[in-house]
Amino acid sequence: MDPQTAFDTVLAGPEPPLALAPMQDVTHLPFWRIMARHDGADLYFTEYMRVHSVSKPERWIVDSITQNPTGRPVIVQIIGNDVPSILRTIPLLRALPIAAIDLNLGCPAPVVYKKCAGGGLLRQLPLVDSLLGAMRDAIPGRFTVKTRIGFDDPVTDALIPLLQKHRPDLVTVHGRTVLEMYRGGIHYDHIRAIADALPCPVLANGNVSTPASAEQTLRQTGARGLMIGRGAIRNPWIFQQIRHHRAGRPVPLPSGRDVLAYIHELWEETWHADATGATHVHSMKRYMNFIGAGITGDGQFLDRIRRAPSQEEFFTICRDYLDHPDPMPLDPPPALVQTGACGSNHKAQAASPALT
Repeated sequence: MDPQTAFDTVLAGPEPPLALAPMQDVTHLPFWRIMARHDGADLYFTEYMRVHSVSKPERWIVDSITQNPTGRPVIVQIIGNDVPSILRTIPLLRALPIAAIDLNLGCPAPVVYKKCAGGGLLRQLPLVDSLLGAMRDAIPGRFTVKTRIGFDDPVTDALIPLLQKHRPDLVTVHGRTVLEMYRGGIHYDHIRAIADALPCPVLANGNVSTPASAEQTLRQTGARGLMIGRGAIRNPWIFQQIRHHRAGRPVPLPSGRDVLAYIHELWEETWHADATGATHVHSMKRYMNFIGAGITGDGQFLDRIRRAPSQEEFFTICRDYLDHPDPMPLDPPPALVQTGACGSNHKAQAASPALT
């Protein structure tokens, strides 16, 4: 089945489609390999490709597309604000085995939005209008959009007519403003307003960390499906768990040793030729900031793992907490969900990925 047909089939299926969110430095080929082993998402979004006057598609992102190990459709995400550069890039992307091209209107990283890209575009809706129109005209296949509900305040009422006008084939809505980052609750009413107004499917994004929160999000937003980011880093079993929950089957929980094996997978899959034990420990902390929130609610594990100086100490700490057969829900503490702290706002933020 060609990627575009596979994309259409997923969206038309009887169950809500589940997508893995685009996360910078995370949703690359090694992480996709791991997700595929854990019965992962139905749709995979790439890290964002930066598009500007002299840009070329990043090689490692192209590799994740051409070597896609998941067997599921891939949507390539781009970030930028220059129409000619985007139009120059579209044919290069369409030559790849992709299901769709996605425009990022949601990245809340200051280094991005200060350049009027990602979520920064929500301050310039006339430019959004131009970008959406140019991309819709240039893409004969599937064109998708990922957005937040506004920059500092919601702009849902102004954004909806633009999305209606330019007819994307799928829209993903993260239910916070850009300046809210990952703090506070989700504005489900704004996701619902967009889902109710558009003829295309809408995916709801934000704070989906358990099968119960998945059901709550679907119910409160009326969205066709879900996109999950941080929750999938912490718990790669989450897509399988949601499917079991919706089918009325017992939700499988990993044991401590299963989680330990997942951390070993991350270590091995993300190792590269220039790595050393110490540098790779530092690199692993971008994942551990999220995983750790589901291991102990008191922060002890995270405090210890962030101080680990070596591979030996890193895995000693992991075994101290995880070398057991007991089931682990991997739910983040409620206080962390409400503050958005589950990895993205801690002291170790510099080691965390840019999440869109």
